[in-house]
Amino acid sequence: MLVLAMGTAQAQRVEGSRASAQGAYDAEVSVRSQSAAERNNGFSRGLIQVLSKLTGERAPQQRPGVGDEVRNAKDYVASYDYRQDEGISPTTGAPTFGTTLIVRFKPSKVDELAKQIGVVAWPNPRPKPVLWLALDDGSGPRLVALPQASVARTALDRAKALGFGLGLPKGSAAEQAIVGAIWRGDTGAVARLSKAYKPAMQLIGKVQRAGSGWKADWVFVDNGRVSAKDSNAGSDPRRVIASGADVVNDALIRKYVRRVPPKPVVRSQTVSLTFTGIDNAQEYLGLIGYLERHPQIGRIVPVSATPGSVVFTLELKEGLVKFRGAAAREGVITAVGEDEDSTQFDVR
Repeated sequence: MLVLAMGTAQAQRVEGSRASAQGAYDAEVSVRSQSAAERNNGFSRGLIQVLSKLTGERAPQQRPGVGDEVRNAKDYVASYDYRQDEGISPTTGAPTFGTTLIVRFKPSKVDELAKQIGVVAWPNPRPKPVLWLALDDGSGPRLVALPQASVARTALDRAKALGFGLGLPKGSAAEQAIVGAIWRGDTGAVARLSKAYKPAMQLIGKVQRAGSGWKADWVFVDNGRVSAKDSNAGSDPRRVIASGADVVNDALIRKYVRRVPPKPVVRSQTVSLTFTGIDNAQEYLGLIGYLERHPQIGRIVPVSATPGSVVFTLELKEGLVKFRGAAAREGVITAVGEDEDSTQFDVR
């Protein structure tokens, strides 16, 4: 496994360390190459992944104004890494190789985007419910505990992708004996046994064969109260087991995510601005550098120049009013006049 550290900021790694998404504002996406186009596409998919974790929205990019920001996801990136993964094909047994892009996004910018969706981001730290899973593959129900973690791996990984964790019981003799209670739906017995673990949240599931496929029945218990129930069926037992994490996610979103009025969508404006007070080439280059680096400015098109002034057509991502406010705080240029629609600025 080879780690390639890249991006706007590089993480310091010791030999043998593994690049991975660690927090709510991190994402992992598979990419076909390390090209700029593939990376930018990965940034967009990663931002959707993070927004889903923070807000509980299954398709946040469909909200008004959010799609445009997702397409410009590179503006939200704090740093990124690549990881080269090796594996074995389950069908051919041949070695497989894949590239994963690990993206770390800027929390403050993502939180602002979450408000545009209409939620206050789900806060950290997040609870880690205990997964009490009984599995019957035809030889009788048995408990899936820590020693059998690979069986529950898809549920554990799905929970991580959704922004929280799931734990497993240790698998003591008393815990093994709880399988009967799980199978008959005695949530109270499971909750009492689970008091040795924190928090007082349990995802109780029974997975069994159903015809040629598999079926899962899920109950989520929060502090002794049944908070959610659901069932799932399919041909792939791994996907059926993973579905339990979505049951927990929906319940936790209802409990923790606070809805707020959606933030109004700010439309970009294309405006011709006049900049005066330019006395020499150095001041002109300084102005160009300031405009090119400004996060609220997209495309820059020169229009005209006269002694002491220039005119540019600028794409202002958050509109003229917000750009005037940013300029006032930054002190590089000063708006001329009090009118919010004024398009003249003086270079300091």
